[in-house]
Amino acid sequence: MSAPPLSVVIPARDEAQALPLLLEDLAPLRAMGAELILVDGGSHDGTPQLAEAGVDRVIHSEPGRARQMNAGARVASGRYLWFLHADTRVPATSWRRLLDVLAVQPAWGRFDVHLSGNGPSLRLIGSMISLRSRLTGVASGDQGIFISRDLFVELGGYADMPLMEDLELCRRLKRLAPPRCLRPPLVTSSRRWEQRGIWRTVWLMWRLRLSYYFGASPERLAQRYYGGPRS
Repeated sequence: MSAPPLSVVIPARDEAQALPLLLEDLAPLRAMGAELILVDGGSHDGTPQLAEAGVDRVIHSEPGRARQMNAGARVASGRYLWFLHADTRVPATSWRRLLDVLAVQPAWGRFDVHLSGNGPSLRLIGSMISLRSRLTGVASGDQGIFISRDLFVELGGYADMPLMEDLELCRRLKRLAPPRCLRPPLVTSSRRWEQRGIWRTVWLMWRLRLSYYFGASPERLAQRYYGGPRS
């Protein structure tokens, strides 16, 4: 193929433990012609070096998911962009489903999500995230947002904001077209919930979302989420 139909953009920062698992999941997709781009935001753990053999390009960017994903999109050659977090796992059934859907040229879409940890609480949270997304037409970055490259460029990409960049993009996208909501789900790391406490994290995320919808600045929300400014 002279130009791969799909470019997978992976923003990462200090993901040496999780990233190899994702690249292993995506290796068959890459062998079929998809382009894999790792956008490093200043890792100190060797993430870029670990990625070199498993991706087509490693580029460097200022830290921040929005900035990193925009940087990856600028160098991508695929007709579609698929944004995946580095701690995501992608079953083969999921990327095959994506290829089937891209054949009918949707504007954009996302996947349902399953949290990696054990226990009924995490299973319930994953199900609720997926249901909320289906009802609202808004997805989080953990859900593997995919979008036509032409539409992404037309919209100006992700807004340069330290948090909620995924919600902001989806709010613009759903004015143009509803998302394609795909299964089987992607598997996203549950480490955020396990480290901070499951229901404490749920409560924090809902407060941040409500604050954002009522006009709080993403900079202030990022300080609350990360516990202070990120270096």
